[in-house]
Amino acid sequence: MIKDRSIIKQIDKTIVYLYLALVLIGWFNIYASAYNSDHFSIFDISQVYGKQLLWIGGAIVIAFVILLLDHKVFNSFAILIYALSILMLILVLLTGKTISGSKSWFQIGSFALQPSELSKFCTNLALAHLLSSPNFSVKNTKHKLLALFIILLPTAFILLQNDTGSALVYSAFIIVLYRKGLPSRYIIMGLVAIFLSIMALLFDQYIIIAAIAAITLILFLFVFKLKRNTILPLLAAFIVSAGIVLSVDFVFDNVLEPHQKTRINVLLGKELDLYGAGYNVNQSKIAIGSGGFFGKGFLKGTQTKFDFVPEQSTDFIFCTIGEEWGFVGSIIVLAMFLGLIIRIIQVAERQRSEFSLLYGYGVAAILLFHVAINIGMTLGLLPVIGIPLPFFSYGGSSLWSFTILLFIFAKLDSSRLKLF
Repeated sequence: MIKDRSIIKQIDKTIVYLYLALVLIGWFNIYASAYNSDHFSIFDISQVYGKQLLWIGGAIVIAFVILLLDHKVFNSFAILIYALSILMLILVLLTGKTISGSKSWFQIGSFALQPSELSKFCTNLALAHLLSSPNFSVKNTKHKLLALFIILLPTAFILLQNDTGSALVYSAFIIVLYRKGLPSRYIIMGLVAIFLSIMALLFDQYIIIAAIAAITLILFLFVFKLKRNTILPLLAAFIVSAGIVLSVDFVFDNVLEPHQKTRINVLLGKELDLYGAGYNVNQSKIAIGSGGFFGKGFLKGTQTKFDFVPEQSTDFIFCTIGEEWGFVGSIIVLAMFLGLIIRIIQVAERQRSEFSLLYGYGVAAILLFHVAINIGMTLGLLPVIGIPLPFFSYGGSSLWSFTILLFIFAKLDSSRLKLF
C-alpha cells in the first residue's frame, strides 16, 4: 500500500487530469454523435457509447497496471516488445480481417483489434532504446540507417495493409531524431520535398523543373558567386528535386488508390465531388460552421442527429464538438490538447534518463501528428487519411494505444529520481 501511495504521489497530476478530462469529454461527444432515442442511456452497451465506456474502463485498468510495473521493464524489453509488434503486423496481413479497405484488424468475436495502433508505442520504445544507447551517434551513417529501419519497418507492413494514414503517423518520429541531434537541414529537406510534391500535383512537372533549374542557376551566380566547390552540391540538389517532381506523377498514377487520388484532387480544388469523395468533408464543414460561436448545445446538433456526417463517432468526431459546442468549445478542446503536448515536453526535459526524454518526445510527436491531421482533415485543410482523434474517436484499439503510450511515459517520469 505504501508503494501504491508513492506511485500516486510521484505521477504528474497535470498529465493525468488532462488525460481523464479528454477521455470523459470524448465519451460524451461519442454519445452525442451516435445518440439513439430508443437507447437513450449512455451506459447502454448495445450502442457505441456504452461500448466506449467498456473501452474506457479497460484503459484505466491498463494505466494502473503500467504504473505498477518496474520502470526498467520498458527499456530492458523495448526491442522484444517491438519485435512482437512486428510479428502482429505480419500476422494481421496473413489472417486479419479487411475493414474499410484495410486488412488491419484481428476479429475476435465482437472485438476487433488493430495492431497498427499498438505498434506506435512499441516503435517509440525501440527508437528511444536505440537512440539512448551509450555509443549511438546521429553523425554515424550506420546508426542513422538503423534508426530509420526501426521506423520504416512497421511503416512498410502497415502500407501493405493498405492503411496509408496510419503509416504516415510514423513520420512524426523525425521529431525524436531531431531532439537527439539530427541536423535541422533534414527537416527542411523534408518540407521542401512536400512543397515540391504539392506543386507537381498542381502544375506541369516540366515547368516546375525549369523553375528549379533557374533558381539553382541564380544561387550559383549571385549567392555563391561562381564558387567551384558549390557546383556539385547544387547539381545534386537539382537532380534530387527534379527526381521528386518526376516521381510524383508515377506515385499518383500507379501507387495511390482511386479514392485517395480523388480526395487529393478535391482538397487541391482540381475536382468538385460533394456527393462522393468530398461528401464527408463538406458535411463536416457545414456541421462545424452551423455551430457558430457558442454551438447549438448538447444533443441539439442537427447535422449530427440526422447522420449527415459518416464516421462521425470515429474520424470526424471533431465536427460534433464544432456543431454542439461551437467555436468556444472547439478552442477549449484544442487548448487542452496543446496543454497536454506542452506538458509532456516540459516533463520530458526534466528526465535524468535519455531513454525517458526521447520516449517523451515520441509521445508528444505522435499526439501532435494525430491532433493536427485529424482536425485538419475535418476542417477540409488536409486530405482525409482516416486517423483517429486521440481519446475522442470511438474504438478500443485507439484509446488503449494512446493510454499505453502516455502512461508508460507517466511511469518513467514518476521514477525519474530513482537511481538507475
